[in-house]
Amino acid sequence: MDRPRIGISIGDINGIGPEVVLKSFLDSRMFRICTPIWYGSGAIVNQYRDMVAPGLNFRVLQPGDMGVPGQLGVITCWEEAVTLSIGQVSRDAGICAVKALDAAVRDLKEGYIDGLVTAPVNKESMAQAGFGFPGHTEYLTHAFGQSESLMFLVRDGLRVGLVTNHLPVNGVSALLTRGLVSRKIALMDTSLRQDFGLEKPSIAVLGFNPHAGDGGVLGSEEEDLIRPAITDARKNGVLAFGPFPADGFFGSGSYMRYDGILAIYHDQGLIPFKLLAFGGGTNFTAGLPVVRTSPDHGTAFEIAGKNEADPGSFREALFTCVDLVRCRSKYREDHAHPLRRRHKASIQNPASNEEEETIEDLD
Repeated sequence: MDRPRIGISIGDINGIGPEVVLKSFLDSRMFRICTPIWYGSGAIVNQYRDMVAPGLNFRVLQPGDMGVPGQLGVITCWEEAVTLSIGQVSRDAGICAVKALDAAVRDLKEGYIDGLVTAPVNKESMAQAGFGFPGHTEYLTHAFGQSESLMFLVRDGLRVGLVTNHLPVNGVSALLTRGLVSRKIALMDTSLRQDFGLEKPSIAVLGFNPHAGDGGVLGSEEEDLIRPAITDARKNGVLAFGPFPADGFFGSGSYMRYDGILAIYHDQGLIPFKLLAFGGGTNFTAGLPVVRTSPDHGTAFEIAGKNEADPGSFREALFTCVDLVRCRSKYREDHAHPLRRRHKASIQNPASNEEEETIEDLD
């Protein structure tokens, strides 16, 4: 895990994704933390390199190659000649993004890469290509056979998860259930432990209605669904609190007191998160058997191809992916033989009252 292999899906080739990836690896120090493998097209990468990073070299790899430390590897995922339509919605761009994503996920399943960073896609282009999912989060949840996952926006100590993801606001209430909130709390608690190394994380749950329902005056979801789910979580040993009115919770700075914050719907969580962390935040899909992150911005068609895109958010997504891969690996190692750890601790602490045990006994 000193230098994990991180896959990168190219995203929408007409957006700023290729530009921010190339700009990130102009800094040779990036190769010290990971071996990057970019899924897309050598021809497309070459065109963007000439525009924004003429001094950067890359190596074309074959599918299944493990990458070369110190170099940017590129796996070509389609052979057809594709014409760039920079800054525009394009079915061809959507098809290319899907092919790159599919190839990266196959390699992630096979263990050729240790984690995945997805560059942004345009939902209209993806729909024209017949993608069939609202976004990366839903696609990856399906691809890895999970019934649910958690869309988790993170930056340093600010971590905001969502109960519902890409859903029209008028459809949230119909989908909201006590069981759904309970499952999302559990997913967040597990992720905070295994992905962020927090032994006993605290979770704040936001209300759905204004003023968290005002005791039922402005809606019943808090009392009927959300508060009972919080009670269930606490009975299971999870430090969950709320429901809190979302406006006052962020406005008063209360968000700084908790390890994780669970918002009920997309904009309730993402608006404050982006106000506090835009340009340095990362979208992480928790609840999967693999690590996937992405920058907290979209395709930014309005500046695509103008060499104006800031790679900061992509770099943060890459840093976060590396950190999570390492943290999850350590968590698995630490929890593989808990009795071994207990024995080691008793050796390090001779004053312990525990009986002496041997490695053979623990095996």
